[in-house]
Amino acid sequence: MALWVTLLCSLVASLLGGLYLLGAFRRRRANEPPLDKGHIPWLGYALDFRKDSSEFLKRMQRKHGDIFTVLLGGYYFTFVMDPFCFGAIVKESRAKLDFKKFASELVRRVFGYQSVEASHKIIQLSSTKHLMGDGLVVMTQAMMENLQKLMLFKMNSGERERTWQEDSLFNYCYNIIFRAGYLALYGSEPHQGADNKEKANEHDRVHSDELFYEFRKYDRLFPRLAYAVLPPKDKIEAEQLKRLFWSMLSVKKSRQKDNISGWVSDQEQSLAENGVPEYMRDRFMFLLLWASQGNTGPAAFWLLFYLMKHPEAMKAVKEEVDKVSRESGQEVKPGRPPINVTRDMLNQTPLLDSALEETLRLVAAPILIRAVLQDMTLKTSDGTEYALRKGDRVALFPHASVQMDPEIHPEPHRFKYDRFLNPDGTRKDFYKNGKKLKYFSMPWGAGISICPGRFFATNEMKLFVFLMLTYYDLELLDGEEEIPPIDSSRWGFGTMQPIRDVRFRYRLRF
Repeated sequence: MALWVTLLCSLVASLLGGLYLLGAFRRRRANEPPLDKGHIPWLGYALDFRKDSSEFLKRMQRKHGDIFTVLLGGYYFTFVMDPFCFGAIVKESRAKLDFKKFASELVRRVFGYQSVEASHKIIQLSSTKHLMGDGLVVMTQAMMENLQKLMLFKMNSGERERTWQEDSLFNYCYNIIFRAGYLALYGSEPHQGADNKEKANEHDRVHSDELFYEFRKYDRLFPRLAYAVLPPKDKIEAEQLKRLFWSMLSVKKSRQKDNISGWVSDQEQSLAENGVPEYMRDRFMFLLLWASQGNTGPAAFWLLFYLMKHPEAMKAVKEEVDKVSRESGQEVKPGRPPINVTRDMLNQTPLLDSALEETLRLVAAPILIRAVLQDMTLKTSDGTEYALRKGDRVALFPHASVQMDPEIHPEPHRFKYDRFLNPDGTRKDFYKNGKKLKYFSMPWGAGISICPGRFFATNEMKLFVFLMLTYYDLELLDGEEEIPPIDSSRWGFGTMQPIRDVRFRYRLRF
C-alpha cells in the first residue's frame, strides 16, 4: 500500500511540475501588466507570433493597451509599446535588464558560436576603433574601392554602350553590397605587381559571387533556424552550410588574404588572447559576416525601389548627388577615372540621408529583447507603474509602436523622401501627445545593444546608391509595379525582405 501511495504522489508531483513548467499556474500579480497566455500550454501564442509578429502585437495592443505580457514558447514576454518608456528600458543597468543571455542563445543556435564573457566588449571596442571616426574613413574607402571593382570594372574596357540592361533589383542590390562589404572586411586575393592585379580582382569577383550564392541559401533558412522550427531536411542543409562558412571564413584562410580589415583581424586576435579556440573563432567569423552584411543589401533594394517609384524623390536625390560630385572636383565622363566618393562627400547629402532613414522607417523591424534578472518596476508615460517579474523578458517592437504610428509619422505607409527634414534642410523633431520624442525610429536598436556597425552600414548603402545614381539611368520595367509584399516570417530580424523580386533596367548615363 505504501508503495502505491509513493507512486501516486510521485505521479501527481510530476503532473503538477509539468503543468507548472507549461505555465498553467501563472497568475497576474498585483501591478503586473495584463497577462495573456493563450489557449495552448507552454506554446501560448508562439505560432501566431511566428506567423506574423507585427499583426499579432498590434492585435494584443488593441486588446490590452501599451504594455502586456504574453506566453511564447515557454517564455513570458512583456511587450512595451509606449515610446516614452523606451529610454528607461534601453538605459537600465545590466543588473536588472540584460540582452546578452538571449543574444548568446541565438548566436549559438544560428552560427554555432559559443559566446564568451568578453565577446560583446571585444565587438564594441573594435567597432568604435574601426567603424567610427578616423577608422570609418579607412573602411569607407575600402568599401568604395570594392564597389568600383564589382560595378565599374568594365568602364574602360570598351563596353560602354548606352544600352539598357535588365536585372532583378533585390538580387542585384543584395549581391553587389554583400560582395563589396565582404571584400572590404575580410580582405582580397594577394597579388604581386600590376600585371597580376586584374587576375586577383577577377578571382575576388568570382569568389565573392560564389560566397553570396551560398549565403543566400542560408539567409532563406535563417528565420526558422532562429526559432528552432526547421524541418529535418532543412536542418541538415543549414548544418552543412554552417560548416561550409566555418571553412570558407576560417582564421587560417583569412590570414592568407591581403587588406583584411582591422575590424575583423583585431577581433579575432582579441578572442585568441581570451582563450577562444581557433575552431570557435572560425564560427565567430561567420557571425560577423551575417551581422555586417545581412541587412544592408535588402535595405538598399527598398531605397532604390522607392526612388524609382517616386520620380520627384529620384530627381531630388540625383541632383544632390551630382552637385556633391561637381563640388568635389570630379567629373564623370568617358575615359575619366571612376569617381571616388569619400566619407566627407557622404556627409553632404541630407536628402539621401532622409530618403535612407525613411526607407529604414518603413522596412527595418528589429525586436529588442532584454532578460529581467530581478523583480523591478517600470513607470509608463501616464504615471502608471508596472511590476516586471524576474525570469521574464521585456521586448520592444519599434516598427509597430513608433515607426508606423500615424500620430508620429502622418501617412505612415507612404514613402516621403524628405520626411526627416524641415523646409530649411535642418533635422526635424517628432512628437506624440504633444511631447517631443527621442525614439521616433529605431532601425539600429538602442542603448547598449545598438548596432555598433551602423555608421559603416549606412555608408555602405549610401556609397552604392551614390554610384548607381551617378553612373546609371534607372527605371522599373513595369511603371505600375506595386510594392511587393514582405516576408512576414522575418519580423524581428532586421530589414524585411520582399516575397518576390522586382525587375528593373539600367544604362550608363554618359
